[in-house]
Amino acid sequence: MSDRLRLSIIGALCASLGLTACGQPEQDSVVNVFSARHYASDQEVFRAFTEETGIAINLVEADGDLLIERVRADGERSQADVIITVDAGRLHRAEQAGLFQPAGDLGGMLDRVPDALVHPDNLWFGFATRARVIVYARDRVDPSEVQTYADLARPEFEGRVCVRSSSNVYNQSLVAGMIAEDGVEAAESFARGIAQNLARTPQGGDTDQIRAVAAGECDVAIVNHYYLGRLLNASDNADRAVGEAVGIVFPDQGQGGTYVNISGAGLAANAPNPEAARALLAFLLSERAQRAFAELTNEFPADPSVSYDNTVLEGFAGFEARDLNVNALGENGAEAQRIFDRVGWP
Repeated sequence: MSDRLRLSIIGALCASLGLTACGQPEQDSVVNVFSARHYASDQEVFRAFTEETGIAINLVEADGDLLIERVRADGERSQADVIITVDAGRLHRAEQAGLFQPAGDLGGMLDRVPDALVHPDNLWFGFATRARVIVYARDRVDPSEVQTYADLARPEFEGRVCVRSSSNVYNQSLVAGMIAEDGVEAAESFARGIAQNLARTPQGGDTDQIRAVAAGECDVAIVNHYYLGRLLNASDNADRAVGEAVGIVFPDQGQGGTYVNISGAGLAANAPNPEAARALLAFLLSERAQRAFAELTNEFPADPSVSYDNTVLEGFAGFEARDLNVNALGENGAEAQRIFDRVGWP
């Protein structure tokens, strides 16, 4: 591709996104993405971005907190342009380490995202969402018994609950949300009830919790919705059978709504290619990218107006979500961990 044609494509994308200084070939012909996500959807989005702009993606991957520590340790020498990770708790940790700078409104693209999914100081935003839901054994549990998170903490569920460990950021953020809305005492009561009702010592990831319910090791579990979506959309018959053995409840409908978390991104504090980075951040909110997250990863688009081709995910949609800025999940994460320690949630 000639430089003239590449710059023409970049200019057209930047104009559509309302960006003013995008596409300087000497400085911004590449964007360095430091990501804790390892999904096919992201590869598709990066490929499409390069196809439309000519800007190359230099991808650096690491798990969760290791990614944050790497960028923090590099300091002003860091080559990170865009930082991508999952869960508001981890985004908060990155923010506290000084890894982000405000990215602006990304040419108005952020207007497509609900305020609850955007950091109050515009340091990061959610480009896809995941709901923390309850799955239950269809043959052993009446769904009317598990309509709220608090239901799982009742004595009736002693020895029947599966969930990941307290060190898992998904659980930390769930209890952090309860702290933000209902206070420490209520959150601690919930956590204590779950700790007392465990069917087994926490082990494995969210998919393992679903498999345990299907296998009869427990009757209910707390998971992120897209893990069930993966099983139900799997090509493997055995995986689909696991997904079909359980039902799903979006808790607290009519009582504040289900807790929702995010996959999020932000502009790195020392980004060497800031305009290319802003172009990519805006592209994450484009219809093409939003569809990819829904169709390939079973996450909900951050832009609620985007339609997608995923029958399973469409069946999950339409629930009431908590109207709580996800930044509160990170802000209360440390207190959530102290609660876990006090109540003995392993």
